Amino acid sequence: MTRVLLFCTSDSSRSHMAEGFARARNEPNTEVLSAGTHAGRIHPIAVKVMSEVGIDISQQQSRQLSDLENQDIDLVITMCRESNRDCPILAGNPIKVNWNLEDPASQVSYHGPMSGDIDEKDLAVFRRTRDEIARLVEDLFARGYAHALAGAKCQADMIVDNISDGIIAHDMDRRIFYFNSAAEEITGYSRDEVINHDCHDAFPGNFCGGKCQFCEVSESVSEVSGQEMNIVTKAGEKRVVTMSVKKMIDNDGTETGILATFQDVTRERRMARRLGNVHSFSGIIGRNDKMLEVFDLIRDLADSNAPVLVQGESGTGKELVAAAIHNEGLRANKLFVPVNCGALPESLLESELFGHVKGAFTGAIRDKKGRFELAGGGTIFLDEVGDISPAMQVRLLRVLQDGTFERVGSETTVKVDVRVISATNKDIGKELEAGRFREDLYYRLSVVPLWLPPLREKRNDIPLLVDHILKRACEDTGREGVTVAPETLDLMLGYEWPGNIRELQNWIQFAMIKCKDNVIRPEHLPPPRRGIDMHAAAPIKRRKRKLDVASVRAALDETNGNKVEAAQLLGVSRATLYRFLDDIEVDG
Repeated sequence: MTRVLLFCTSDSSRSHMAEGFARARNEPNTEVLSAGTHAGRIHPIAVKVMSEVGIDISQQQSRQLSDLENQDIDLVITMCRESNRDCPILAGNPIKVNWNLEDPASQVSYHGPMSGDIDEKDLAVFRRTRDEIARLVEDLFARGYAHALAGAKCQADMIVDNISDGIIAHDMDRRIFYFNSAAEEITGYSRDEVINHDCHDAFPGNFCGGKCQFCEVSESVSEVSGQEMNIVTKAGEKRVVTMSVKKMIDNDGTETGILATFQDVTRERRMARRLGNVHSFSGIIGRNDKMLEVFDLIRDLADSNAPVLVQGESGTGKELVAAAIHNEGLRANKLFVPVNCGALPESLLESELFGHVKGAFTGAIRDKKGRFELAGGGTIFLDEVGDISPAMQVRLLRVLQDGTFERVGSETTVKVDVRVISATNKDIGKELEAGRFREDLYYRLSVVPLWLPPLREKRNDIPLLVDHILKRACEDTGREGVTVAPETLDLMLGYEWPGNIRELQNWIQFAMIKCKDNVIRPEHLPPPRRGIDMHAAAPIKRRKRKLDVASVRAALDETNGNKVEAAQLLGVSRATLYRFLDDIEVDG
């Protein structure tokens, strides 16, 4: 069945006349509908001139376009430039043809009832339009244009419905008008459930996993390619998809909507996790087992609003983990607001967190919002929360309990919806025992505790981190082809890293300055720290690693038998790997 819609914006009844001619043909397997931007009467002169050729349109139904939004249309015929411009993208994105007819109603003076006298000149205007419409309708059906256009759309739909990528398209008001079969299969939602609905209403909790670029204003939309995100299906199942987003622009250069294509890579990501081939997650580098557990926990925490306390030594990347929890969750389209609680005195910290009103203290020349208000709907990150005073702990406890506070100098209570993620490098257990940290606040902050391992406990991540930091440093300095010598990497693998990843970054930055060629050697590394000769530290500090046949075999396979690269992959020195290969004969 081919469904043809004839659309007009004025009360000239051009669409009604076209419908009359089309229905008179009684085309098989064809349904013809007419509509306008608003339902109104059929123009009396149109009724008159159509009756002259034996077609009665007086009883035709006058429809609004909104009445047909949920119906599948194959072909839309617009009557004029205005209707072509004002016709929205309909469900299924039907093919659109514009006849560009003049408006006869704007050229006549008669708009009275059917029984009145009609001037011959007014009749002539409508007759010309009627005859042109008759010719166009004849060409549309007799020459097979309608069925050819509908067939082309059907073929295009068949192709799109048989590809494995999900496709979803919405207009500039986020109204979904296209949703293919793969999208139905991946999301669990049927086409009928989402077509003509705002995408935020169609997918509770946001289909985009909080990463929507179209939540506020269209100007914020940027095209992305292969962005990985988590979605939740209709059945509540989490899936990982890679999504590409592109603006749709018509022939006039006007932005008409957003097209998103996505692939389900859940199985591939799970397989990579099992095989240990995951090297990063949400900007965090690592494939050590402990880091993979951290990645899994971040995924679990992302869809929750539970407070998280990130604990770890200085330089382990606590803020990066907090940002990953925010960016992977439903609040990703809102602000992530970090505050270093240990860097501010108590008087300034209170104003920074909760804001102040004009005149609250010397220098308060205007009202100021605090970080909690700025983070409304998003996430606030309280770094070094273990350093705050007992008085500030009490104020913070109240915000965590009921989400309310007062600005400094104000008696007005402010209520906020904020997720709180905090971090500390202190031993909270010792702080609790010493009475320096409130136990009730600890349990409010640490609904979910997350521990980050120090770098010395995940040495097999060092080659990955070195490579990542070196690439970033080369981009920043404009240098190319800089590498790390094997003996330099051996030294790094043997060092204890009291400053963790931050110290490793400093090493690379220092070495980039010292190194004048493209190979970083041990002499390019920083001078001794804390009285330790780092150039001699590797053989003394290196811990004996436990290697197993399976991991060594996998590393050799991945590096095509290159033992130097395999050692880097395993996070051990070349000597350690050579000794292991001598002790047990592993076939590379």
